[in-house]
Amino acid sequence: MYLCDTPDRAADYWRQHVVNHPYYDPERECFAILVVNTRRRIKGHQLITIGTMDTILVHPREVFRLAVMTNASALILAHNHPSGDPTPSEADIRVTRDLIRAGQLLKIDVLDHIVLGHSGYASLRSLGYFF
Repeated sequence: MYLCDTPDRAADYWRQHVVNHPYYDPERECFAILVVNTRRRIKGHQLITIGTMDTILVHPREVFRLAVMTNASALILAHNHPSGDPTPSEADIRVTRDLIRAGQLLKIDVLDHIVLGHSGYASLRSLGYFF
């Protein structure tokens, strides 16, 4: 299983696996989760939802469904910005905080939220948006 203990590794995993999903569309925001075990090894991933070029609808029920079914210890959130700029929006920050709280209720850690652009990424944890 692929070790995913840094934002760099999560971004690499996205580029190697998520973009190859048949429904992935780089022209629209695509939100995925990486499901990990206690050793921070990826058990799998799931493309949760596909939005428009600048908006996406994310609900905790869909985000945590695979994590509960696979008995995951934690998950990493990730989505792309079709504009190419990985700077998190206010909506990205708000959704991340809502999902962190939902994960706390389920005892499933949200380790990070990676926003991917054309040539780089932003880690919301590294930027200080996790509490």
